[in-house]
Formats: sequence, structure tokens, C-alpha cells
Amino acid sequence: MKQRKNGLYPAVSEELAANMKSGWADTELRGLEPIPQAAETARRRAALSARFPGERLVVPAGNLRTRSNDTEYPFRAATEYAHLTGDRTEDGVLVLEPAGDGHEAVLYLMPRSNRENGEFWLDGQGELWVGRRHSLAEGEQLLGIPCRDVRKAAGELAAPDGPVRIVRGHDAGLEAALADRLDEKRDEELKTFLSELRLVKDDFEIGELQKAVDSTVRGFEDVVKVLDRAEATSERYIEGTFFLRARVEGNDIGYGSICAAGPHATTLHWVRNDGPVRSGELLLLDAGVETHTLYTADVTRTLPVNGRYSELQRKIYDAVYEAQEAGIAAVRPGAKYRDFHDAAQRVLATKLVEWGLIEGPVERVLEQGLQRRWTLHGTGHMLGMDVHDCAVARTETYVDGTLEPGMCLTVEPGLYFQSDDLTVPEEYRGIGVRIEDDILVTEDGNRNLSAALPRAADEVESWMARLKG
Repeated sequence: MKQRKNGLYPAVSEELAANMKSGWADTELRGLEPIPQAAETARRRAALSARFPGERLVVPAGNLRTRSNDTEYPFRAATEYAHLTGDRTEDGVLVLEPAGDGHEAVLYLMPRSNRENGEFWLDGQGELWVGRRHSLAEGEQLLGIPCRDVRKAAGELAAPDGPVRIVRGHDAGLEAALADRLDEKRDEELKTFLSELRLVKDDFEIGELQKAVDSTVRGFEDVVKVLDRAEATSERYIEGTFFLRARVEGNDIGYGSICAAGPHATTLHWVRNDGPVRSGELLLLDAGVETHTLYTADVTRTLPVNGRYSELQRKIYDAVYEAQEAGIAAVRPGAKYRDFHDAAQRVLATKLVEWGLIEGPVERVLEQGLQRRWTLHGTGHMLGMDVHDCAVARTETYVDGTLEPGMCLTVEPGLYFQSDDLTVPEEYRGIGVRIEDDILVTEDGNRNLSAALPRAADEVESWMARLKG
């Protein structure tokens, strides 16, 4: 085992080594039930098999990444791997081997730490350092896939035996071992297919997304209850408060929480969260809990720090709310994906013209995209295991596609008046408003998964007053 340069124990005596090999109870787990999504992951692998007959398909989980010196970032399995297996451990590799008319799935995992060579207590990733891993037999019971030792994967997969595709960007060692047999274009086709495989969610996924949203709603409630403490400290108090809920009820946050108070609300991805929280200003909170199965919510509310919108804040907020209402109404099966964006943008463009901030008519504004100075971003995106899910799907199946039951997307219009924008009246400057909800396409329309969180201005004020007691 690799020794630390400045470790206090430079060596292990023979007697200690022998002592550490014995006297340990049998902790093998037997009779384990499959994970809840095992049937769904099997169906996903079957769809993958049907798309690439006769080809070996390699889908890695990824490896630990160094944060500093000998500390690593918390591991999060690659979405493609977790979606196809339900496993979330580092270094895993799913392989679909051609067999007959289809494929046989094999999962390469790290086995239990070795007791004979001392790995379990001497290696930095050994059991006594980072915790127990499942044995290969336990992995097979849980995941429903034959499991092998991942340390043999590169050698076994490197043998030339027909066409191979790999999901790139997660395991450099495997990519190097297969380098002379890989083709970038073919690998991109694999990743694109796996992205599109997630466009329509199954019942298990919808349930997990609802769990994520429900926890997120509670996280927003937590924040409202401590806004006075945030005023006494900074946006970091808001960030930490929401993170506590995410870690208690889920795996993590699904993305860096945006806790943007005052003029920071005009920065779309403000994740520094180091600014002041002031009474009389707005807090734009964009945050989502990630479940233990790695599905994330993505919700935004823009809240008055003191519990009451000013006249101008409410005017801008109501415009964004009206735009969101129009966008949500456009989400239904058979509608074009772009419809909800177009509906929301039309409302916002109309408001900007009515307020005299931009010269009409509205059709000209939309044709030239002139409203984008203040609306900035698209009105939503697909949601799932990634906060921006299905990101490498083909344009014709995503942005230019048609909505189907089971798709889940965000509807999140916004208006952002930068502090240095001299084209708007001074009182507008530094105000940013976004409202975002997670919308499931149903057979007869849509369902707002985050409807438990108030949206209309009056409802927000009443909700905040109630939470503050």
C-alpha cells in the first residue's frame, strides 16, 4: 500500500499484519431484495441493446476526482450509468456484451476491501477509512446484473472482439485501454441515444421527481423561517439552510443553489452567495433537492425579504407570474416544445412595450428578440437526473420536438434589470424576478409538481407571514 510521505507509521510489522488478518466477523449480506427501480433499469438496458445490435457498449460510472492533495470531491455517478443500473458507486462500469439477438449485461464493480493484503485498513479507500462496499454477490442481488471485479475490466475489454462504443468523459483509463477501437462520432451517437432515452419518464422516475420537489418545498419553507438570520449574516445562511434539508432528506443539492438577494438576482447563476440580505429587497432563490436515486427538483421563487412586495416589485413580479401562467398553459401532449417558451416571451414583450421600456409593436420586438435584453434566457428545460436533463438529445427530438406524456420540464420566465442598465428608469435597476416550477406532461394536459409552493404575489406574502408566525 502507498505510504504517506509524512505518515507517523513508516512500516507495518509482521506480527501486526498477521493480527489484522484475523478475528473479523462474517458481514456478508444475504437474501437482499432488488432495488426498487430494478425492473425499470432492465427495460432501459433492453432498449439500449435493441438500438445497437452486435456492438459492445461500455458505460462507466466515473472515478473520484481530487479536490486538494489527498482529499476528493464527493462522488456522483455519471447519469447514463446510474440510469441504466441504479448503482451509484465510483469506478463501476456497465458493459453490454453482444449475445445472440441481443446483449448480456455485466457490471464491473470494486469488490469488498481485501483482508489478506491489508487493503481494508492500509489503503486510503479501504473499508476502515471510507466505509464498507457491497460485495460482488451483494451487488448482483441488489442490481440484478452479474458482477465482476472492475480491476480486471480494462484487460478484459481491451481484447479485440468486434465494434465497441463507450460513453466518454468519465473514465480516462478505460478510454485509453480501448483507444485504438473507438470512434468519436460513434461514441457520440451512443451518448445521444442515452440522453433521448430519458426524455419520457417512467412511473418510478415521476415518483422520485415528486419526492425531490416535496423536499425542495420544505427547504424553501426552512429559508423563509430564517430570513432574519440571513439579514444578520449573508446569503450563505440561506444556502446553508437549504443544504441542510437536501442532505437530511436526499443525497445532495441537484446543482449549486442560487441564493441571490438584491441586485444579485439579476445574475442568472449567482452561486457565490456571499452578499448581504436586506429588508426591502428581493431574494431570488433557485434551488433543488437531489434524491438518493439522483433525481433533482429545480424550483425558483422570488421573495420579498421583509415579507411584502413594494409597488414596483409587485408590478414586475406579476408580469413574470402572468408569463409563467401562459407558459404552463401551453404545456400539453402534442404541443410543440417551443410553445411554452413563445407564450411566456410574448407576455413579457407585451409588458415591456406597455411600460415604455422598448418600442413596439410586440411582433417586431419578438421577431428581433429585443425583449431578451431583460428576459435573457430560455423559458425552461427538460428535468430529471440532470437539472438540465437530456442535454445532448438531437435538436429535432428536444427543442424542435413535440411534448409527450411523461416528459418533465421547467417553466421559468424572468425579468432582470441590471444595476448599470441606463435604458430603464433608475427605480427598476437591480431588480430581478424569476418564477420556476417543475411541470409534468400528462395524458390530458400537465401537472405542476411544485404546486405546493405559492406563486401568486398575494399567496406568497400570506405564506411568508404564516411561516414567520
